[in-house]
Amino acid sequence: MNKMTERISKMDQYPYKHDIVLGKLPDLFKFENGQPVLNAEDWKKRRKEILDSIIDLEYGGLPPKPEVFEVETLHQGKAIVSYRIKTGTNEKTMTFTMQLYLPDGNGPWPVVLTGDGCYRKCETEVINEALSRGIAVAKFNRVELAHDMYNTERKTGLYAVYPGQSYSAISAWAWGYHRCVDLLTRCEKIDSNHIAITGHSRGGKTVLLAGATDERIQYTNPNNSGAHGCGCYRYVQRETDSPKDKVSETMADLFRAVPYWMGPKLREYMGKEETLPHDMHFIKALVAPRCFLQTDAFGDVWANPRGSFQTYLAAKKVWELLDARDNCAAVYREGGHDHTFDDFCVLFDMIDAKRNGKPLPPKYHANYFPGLKPIF
Repeated sequence: MNKMTERISKMDQYPYKHDIVLGKLPDLFKFENGQPVLNAEDWKKRRKEILDSIIDLEYGGLPPKPEVFEVETLHQGKAIVSYRIKTGTNEKTMTFTMQLYLPDGNGPWPVVLTGDGCYRKCETEVINEALSRGIAVAKFNRVELAHDMYNTERKTGLYAVYPGQSYSAISAWAWGYHRCVDLLTRCEKIDSNHIAITGHSRGGKTVLLAGATDERIQYTNPNNSGAHGCGCYRYVQRETDSPKDKVSETMADLFRAVPYWMGPKLREYMGKEETLPHDMHFIKALVAPRCFLQTDAFGDVWANPRGSFQTYLAAKKVWELLDARDNCAAVYREGGHDHTFDDFCVLFDMIDAKRNGKPLPPKYHANYFPGLKPIF
């Protein structure tokens, strides 16, 4: 931390003076050749430029689109349907399952998809709340596609289908979201214009990538996703009002504990994050003009709530350029690192508002950190 602490703001009146700023955020509105982005047509070209370069650097790219995609219905009930998805190449395939919970009636219904079947977050209370609102829920277990065992072994799941490539576990998990969307767009009871995805922590990092790279997804909701998610490499949150300082997760923390989440090229920027040609506002902006909602907690310092707000403010400028300002939102709550019932309801409320053509309530666009100086 010695190198970082040299960069701490010295402005005594600044309310977040202990936070560490490593540099300004790169300009979203500047092409790689230095030319400015001036309008919506320019942004389409800039978006492709970001997709072609940043996804590889940050995540190691994505696995290719499958040559094989087959769906088998395992159980057909009135309120729940279970599917087995078979996908991969003509030579090698893998399977994983998805459950779909449906409201009463014929629909078509909006749907909230989560890959966090490995967590106990989207359970009975959340599902019943969604169904009571006329929103379907779909669940799968992303770790079927790539294990999450704090080692770098890449032999099972999707890595057995597409070996020898550089894509990260988060890329594999995001690819699983895309295959579930393939299935959902075929379901007559699902409104394919209102597909939402949500995930928590590393699941939130996954959701950000999945939503950024699949335009069929209308709502992208990362929850408490932190570094390599909605956070900010150049802005490190630090709290000093406790016996031991709390500091948000850094790139070095990620590579020390979970290097398989990142693309291998990203390691080159560890310790020199200010030279990275992007920050996480680039990934958020790829969702525009579709609906983006980040949900965070003030007390989740490890997930860098203030840094997440920095990249949110920077990315929101793209929605403003595209005249879709209301589609970019952030909601913060008290508490810590969790995916709560209320967090899910914030997403449900957004879906309800958009389906009914109503503006979002003020809390979706609130300034949660008065006095925070933007670093872009």
